[in-house]
Amino acid sequence: MLDESLLDTPEALAEADRRALLRGAAEAGARVRTAARHAAEAGINGLKPDGRPRAVLIAGPGAAATHAADLLGTLAGPGSPVIRLAPTGVAPAAGALRWELPGWAGSVDLLLIATPDGTEPSLSQLAEQAYRRGCTVAAVAPAGTPLAEAVAGAHGLFLPMATAPYDQEEPLAASAPGVLWALLTPLLALLDRVGLLTAPSDALEKVANRLDHVAERCGPAIATYSNPAKTLAAELADALPLVWTEGTSAGPAGRRFAAALAELSGVPAVVAELPEALAAHSALLAGPLAAGADPDDFFRDRVEERPAMHARVVLLRDRPIGSLTAAPAARDLALSHDTPISELEPEEGDELETLAELIAITDFAAVYLAVASRV
Repeated sequence: MLDESLLDTPEALAEADRRALLRGAAEAGARVRTAARHAAEAGINGLKPDGRPRAVLIAGPGAAATHAADLLGTLAGPGSPVIRLAPTGVAPAAGALRWELPGWAGSVDLLLIATPDGTEPSLSQLAEQAYRRGCTVAAVAPAGTPLAEAVAGAHGLFLPMATAPYDQEEPLAASAPGVLWALLTPLLALLDRVGLLTAPSDALEKVANRLDHVAERCGPAIATYSNPAKTLAAELADALPLVWTEGTSAGPAGRRFAAALAELSGVPAVVAELPEALAAHSALLAGPLAAGADPDDFFRDRVEERPAMHARVVLLRDRPIGSLTAAPAARDLALSHDTPISELEPEEGDELETLAELIAITDFAAVYLAVASRV
């Protein structure tokens, strides 16, 4: 059960936030700046690539690497050469995961390794395998880890991950806000140099500024009624979120939101893109999850019984209202089944800025839901 009174008590929120998730969300902008500085100090601005790689292979554990690959592939545009290498293994532990290069990988390909750990033996072996195949290797990981040594041995580029002291106090959640930006920012700078996408230093500074702006709007001291993240968290209490996205950039933001809800808050969510979501989720809205599906719920004991879980649509958009949009049809479908709908649309800006805003607000919402539910 969500303790809504906790949302408007900053001191109690801080005490309940044992994993420093709120601090990570609030410091996302600072993490971007630190990561960009580390990348510059590693010599990324002086790289003179021979041309774009045929394929960009991304390997790493957990949701952070998955989301980084998703975001980079989206930003690279149609025909993106970004491919995530999914691990195999019997457990998610560092020593149990295994990564392998595809058989066709060679000298015209780029391998990117992204991990908040750096102790995974298979990732070190992957760097050595890439070196033998002639692949260019770059990695983002904490400094002083075995992976850093392996990348140096493979004549690759090692980019130290921007960490904070509190990162070492508890095991890092893969969906934690700080982890994503610490891994993603150096990769954005690198792929900008390669020519795969556009993310120069001034664009990264705009991203950091946008993240700071969201932190000012969504921070613990801002009351729920004027805080979009707290409002969304309260709306999702005891709900099954149906995350619908519209626009290219909103897609990866919605997928990350669903993953963050599951990992951080223990809340299941399903995600789909408009207009396909209208057909894919219409049966969910017409079934027992619809808000009006259980008329007997009116007589439920409000004190002793938990409310039944009902669907709530969360619409994430990165398109201006005046463009071609399926949003009106989405609203009509949801409301026709008595299903409430929450909407988020970023302020104007370039693709990277608007994507960062959607991610930041939904990250804060997932964190508030986790902390106030004491998950």
